[in-house]
Amino acid sequence: MSTKRILVVEDDTSILRGIRDALVHESFEVLTAADGEQGYRLIGRERPDLVILDVMLPKMDGFELCRRVRSEGVTIPILILTARGAEADRVRGLDIGADDYLSKPFSLPELMARVRALLRRVPQGPERPGSDILVLGDVTIDFRKFEAAKAGRALDMSRKEFGILRHLMSKAGDVVTRDELLNAVWGYDRFPTTRTVDNHVALIRSKIEADPAQPRFLITVHGVGYKLLVSKPKEAGGS
Repeated sequence: MSTKRILVVEDDTSILRGIRDALVHESFEVLTAADGEQGYRLIGRERPDLVILDVMLPKMDGFELCRRVRSEGVTIPILILTARGAEADRVRGLDIGADDYLSKPFSLPELMARVRALLRRVPQGPERPGSDILVLGDVTIDFRKFEAAKAGRALDMSRKEFGILRHLMSKAGDVVTRDELLNAVWGYDRFPTTRTVDNHVALIRSKIEADPAQPRFLITVHGVGYKLLVSKPKEAGGS
């Protein structure tokens, strides 16, 4: 079994050191970050198996970091650290995609138990085929690597565009409202207008559709929102 890598994002050096030492003692590989921006970059570059995330961080707080990575389709477990008695923080963290929380001050044995429990929930072995891959005709989108290609040629796509497609893929065939896309991809704290969604959808169509004016995959449901049509590939030998 490969060694699990855990990212700890915490600006209190004494707490960070204690968590790191406890994780190393249990044979985990540990990455550390002292602010939210550094933690965000490490998640994108290193793809750890689990993140321990403080809520109060410089540069980018834990809520924003969690919201961003979830909007981009990152599904790794996130354990947030909150102040004791801060129920609103715990509720908010869980609402935006955190998997568990622990209130400060906490005991290291309890933290380790929660880490082990979260890791047990993650499917072992190869990921389900296609869980991070979207194929639309001659377009292939890899959400894990944030890479896209059309007929073998790389497409330049933004994180927001990946986020929109990932959210639509999670509800393929169903209508998704513009407000839902705003909440999922931009977050409650940074509401742009629904026109922002329309503009991003237009950009996505210009990249993935053979004829953006007559889209096959990313369909407008007038007055409501959008839906993604994903056809299942034919079985080998099928007619």
